[in-house]
Amino acid sequence: MSRDKLIAMTRNLVAHGAADTMEYADEVVRVPASAYTDEALFELEKRNIFRRLPLMVAPSCELPNPGDYKAMDICGVPLLLTRQRDGSVGAFLNMCTHRGNPVASGSGNASRFTCGYHGWTFKNDGDLVGVASAKDFGAVDKAALCLKRFPVYESAGLIWATLDPDSKLSIADYLCGYDELLKAFEFDGWTLFAQRTLAGPNWKTAYDGYLDFYHLPVLHANTFGSDFYNRANYFAFGPHQRLSTPSKFAIKVSGEDDQQMDLEALADEELPQEVLVQGVWTIFPHISIASFYGGGQRGAMISQLFPGDKVGESYTTQFYVMENRPETEADVKSAHEQFDFLEVVVRDEDYATGKRQHQALQSGLMKEVLFGRNERGGQVFHQWVERLTNASDAELLDIFAAEQREAAE
Repeated sequence: MSRDKLIAMTRNLVAHGAADTMEYADEVVRVPASAYTDEALFELEKRNIFRRLPLMVAPSCELPNPGDYKAMDICGVPLLLTRQRDGSVGAFLNMCTHRGNPVASGSGNASRFTCGYHGWTFKNDGDLVGVASAKDFGAVDKAALCLKRFPVYESAGLIWATLDPDSKLSIADYLCGYDELLKAFEFDGWTLFAQRTLAGPNWKTAYDGYLDFYHLPVLHANTFGSDFYNRANYFAFGPHQRLSTPSKFAIKVSGEDDQQMDLEALADEELPQEVLVQGVWTIFPHISIASFYGGGQRGAMISQLFPGDKVGESYTTQFYVMENRPETEADVKSAHEQFDFLEVVVRDEDYATGKRQHQALQSGLMKEVLFGRNERGGQVFHQWVERLTNASDAELLDIFAAEQREAAE
């Protein structure tokens, strides 16, 4: 069924490419400039979106082995992810239940975590197994003092967690069936080649760029080229979106040779897997996934975006994942060159522009920004941000139950 949906999207792109058309939004949409600069709104978004909705917190290949862990902070919430003995993933509040000190930092492999303040010890499944000087401390119920658990979900080689331990929102419902399509990337079993973190502008300013092909031949003229495509069709699954160029052609990369394929001439069963996942796949509110070819094989850059401490700041971790770990010196060099190129594009072009844009908007002299009919991805994104920021917890359940039913039809 997922392949059928992917083929239908591909045929949509081929038909529009052959006709030299694209799908347009109904109208030009205006978004208040204050949506990017208002500090009170920024804090509300952090609370009602990033601390309430499921977030893609790691690719599975970042925690491939039992005992692997990663500690991170998201909008003031300390999170600990662990790969447990049975292969499942645990997501915990990274705070010792004695005084709240984090029990882990960075990443590594460990079966237990010992708090560096008083020495309380927890298993990597969150259970409290040791109270230092227990006789002196006094009787406590260790089962009631385990690390606090967050809802967690692993699918399509990606890991989601919700930073609200009391959330009743199903992560699967939230994804609206999108994770079934993401399985087409075949990330299960892939390897994490490299990662880094970049400083960016306001989180919505940064995310706008992932949903926008319109800027590609202008902003990226020196990197991608001025003849690069600037059109995209958008496919929505609840708040999550895939955008891809309407074209009847695709490039098949094989070794050192690039071959142009006429997709109209191929039967459905002949469409290669890399063609079915072309374009940019976004997971609301903060993930972008794009395929690349480097190091002699398929790869992808997964960009994980979070708000910073201030309204004009964000940070993005870029994960470069590959189908297999490159073995030869030439392939390792090629993979690094591809990843380094993507850093230049995002840091020196996208995010540098976004920072200048945000600084200008903070003058308060421009009341609205525009999203054209050819920028439907940005329109949909901002509509969902506003809707979910203002929704109650009960309304969230209703919204995604309805989206899940629609996705199943």
